[in-house]
Amino acid sequence: MFNKLLKRNTDVVIENHDRSVLIPNEEVPAHIAIIMDGNGRWAKKRALPRVAGHHEGMKTVRKVTKLANELGVSVLTLYAFSTENWKRPKIEVDFLMRLPEEFLTTFLPELVEENVRVEMMGYHENLPKHTLKAIQKAKEATKNNTGLILNFALNYGSRAEIVDAVKDIAAQVAKGTLTLDDINEDLITGGLMTKGLPEPDLLIRTSGEVRLSNFMLWQLAYTEFWFTETLWPDFNEDSLLEAIQIYQNRNRRYGGLKGDEVK
Repeated sequence: MFNKLLKRNTDVVIENHDRSVLIPNEEVPAHIAIIMDGNGRWAKKRALPRVAGHHEGMKTVRKVTKLANELGVSVLTLYAFSTENWKRPKIEVDFLMRLPEEFLTTFLPELVEENVRVEMMGYHENLPKHTLKAIQKAKEATKNNTGLILNFALNYGSRAEIVDAVKDIAAQVAKGTLTLDDINEDLITGGLMTKGLPEPDLLIRTSGEVRLSNFMLWQLAYTEFWFTETLWPDFNEDSLLEAIQIYQNRNRRYGGLKGDEVK
């Protein structure tokens, strides 16, 4: 698949891929967001329990994180657990709550060495103490790293996030510290959990589903979407490179026109 790639500032050769492609450094998405879907179906196809699919999907997270960092991606946001996922069977939820701990315990030394910074966005309420402890340990261990930001969306829901931002603004208006004329898009953006991060350039959703599932609804206004039939455990480095290559061929207009389109 893809053999030679250009990082943002320096060339980097990625081994063990089947095709060769040059990715111009200025065209690497700064922020890639992924809805990791299809773990359960992957397991079902193999007559395995759903949790086996989630465990296999954890390996995919490592592969994708490593390559994104090598390519010079600034932020990789992974939709790990939504506020709606609590409705799933308890045995599956309990397993999903252990996965961040297992992933970070296993790979934290490598993430530190690779200059990756771990972050989390989502509601801490209802998350088990062991899950929060593992995330906090990883955040502390990587807080000075300057490479890829690996941002886990855990117990995250976009509608609730927007409602909370609006409530905060309303409270400030009620106190007189804000006026109606002060309210604009930047103010709302600054009240979201992604404050300080660039908005996603590319959204990837695996498993063939074509919906957002309450994920970053505000932030995805001008994001390029790529949907693939590939189930998350089968998603690999070549899948990510294919998505980036397709992204590079998109004409991002942001609601306007470019070049000859104006004529």
